[in-house]
Amino acid sequence: MFWYEEEVKQLEAKAVNTAAWGETLFYGSSSIRLWSTLGHDFPDLKPVNLGFGGSTLAACVWFSERILSPYRPKRLILYAGDNDLGDGRNPEEVLIFFQEFTERVKQMFGDLPCWFISLKPSLARWNIVDKFKYTNTLVQAEINDHQPNWKFINLFPEMLNDKGMPRRDFYDGDGLHLSLAGYYVWKSQVNKAINQNI
Repeated sequence: MFWYEEEVKQLEAKAVNTAAWGETLFYGSSSIRLWSTLGHDFPDLKPVNLGFGGSTLAACVWFSERILSPYRPKRLILYAGDNDLGDGRNPEEVLIFFQEFTERVKQMFGDLPCWFISLKPSLARWNIVDKFKYTNTLVQAEINDHQPNWKFINLFPEMLNDKGMPRRDFYDGDGLHLSLAGYYVWKSQVNKAINQNI
């Protein structure tokens, strides 16, 4: 996990300025880290961007106490697992990491309202799309059956065109990271999910 250390140290330093006011923690991989309009998209939620590039769900578990514990949040939104599958892990492993993460969150914050953003379809990883779908199914079932403080935000179908393929305009040139149009979809769906819980 040493290759994440520099970014994790930056997030630890960031907490000095943001822990006092941050109410909504956005945590996870580069899809979170690159969400540059987060503050503008959710001004009333007092969001803090705690994404770190290339992170796996395994890494999110590993660094969770260092990154998250300085805060006293009202809610948490997680996006991770994409890179685990890209690195060759299987859906069942991602589920285990998710279960471990929910335990870490419970230990730190008790019955905190949390949301898991479904793994997104992407052109760059379309060759393993079945793993993405199965992982989403596993995580959603885990939330529905065993995680009362968690909600599942199913963005997967929102990112597809009428032929069932990822919409190119929702992605940057690499076919993996999101464009501004893609983040607009995320903003709308996350807002909708949170407002249903308020």
